[in-house]
Amino acid sequence: MSRTVLVTGAAGELGRRLVRRLGGGGWGVRALVLPGDPLRGRLDGIDCEIVEGDVRDSRSLAAATANADTVLHLAAVILAKDPNLYETINRQGTANVVAAAASAGVRHFVYVSSASVVYPHLTPYGRSKLDAERVVTEEHGLAHTIVRPTLVYDENGGQEFMLFRKFLRRFPIVPFIGPGSALKCPVHADDVVEGLARIAGNEACFGKLYNLSGGESISLEDLGKLVLSIEGAERPFLHVPVPLCRAIAGVLAHLMKDPPITPYAIAGFTNDAALDCTQAMKDFGYRPRGVREGLARCLSPLSPRMARASAARAIETVDSITDGKAI
Repeated sequence: MSRTVLVTGAAGELGRRLVRRLGGGGWGVRALVLPGDPLRGRLDGIDCEIVEGDVRDSRSLAAATANADTVLHLAAVILAKDPNLYETINRQGTANVVAAAASAGVRHFVYVSSASVVYPHLTPYGRSKLDAERVVTEEHGLAHTIVRPTLVYDENGGQEFMLFRKFLRRFPIVPFIGPGSALKCPVHADDVVEGLARIAGNEACFGKLYNLSGGESISLEDLGKLVLSIEGAERPFLHVPVPLCRAIAGVLAHLMKDPPITPYAIAGFTNDAALDCTQAMKDFGYRPRGVREGLARCLSPLSPRMARASAARAIETVDSITDGKAI
């Protein structure tokens, strides 16, 4: 009889892939989705049990965690128009899932955190993820593993990478925040999924923290040039001093619904996030691809029509994220 694994945030792009991978690996998969979630169609055709619930409502989580051996907690909000959502979804929502898992006798809890928790000056998002890490580690009723992915990408995103691509295409001359020297280690979504699948239920990973990063580091400026080159949309960069960007972001926040420069974007442009994945490679054979190889396989030159459609999808997804729906 297969063991049951619960995946929260299962209707997200990463969650969908993870549900499919775990089902193919012999797990009985239970997928937690929001009541009436318009994205639940992503799970159509995948062998899994769909359970409705909301991490903000602890009462809705009992059925999801019942008889589960392992929980993979992906549900989160990255960008929020209402900053209170970071607390209610990322920190308190995680606390609710942890409590439900402990009460149900779950053996292994895997928390998907973020590389942004290592920034010297935390964003509200990064703070909420770091606080949630503490919630997980302080629950002694179940074994835990903390996972910190870096910048996740694939042909459809992920969320932060989608925002970066949208930013690169927004102007004929890209107003690049700062010198572009921040080092990133972008990771393909499939590599993150494979890493999580290898961690699930793996006793060698109990009590550990792993960085799920890509196979090579790259400066943010070089990453932007690489993306535009592959998509056939090269354009010049204009480096704007960070203090000026902060001043502009403060003004635009009062004038625009979707400003091109935000404090969150400034943090992403200026902080290194090239985390070392050596421990994951040693413990469970994690082997991520390099970003140049990965992007060459998942991106392609955009026709004008495709570029417009891609931008529209990016805006639609960003609106969903900032409204707190993409959880």
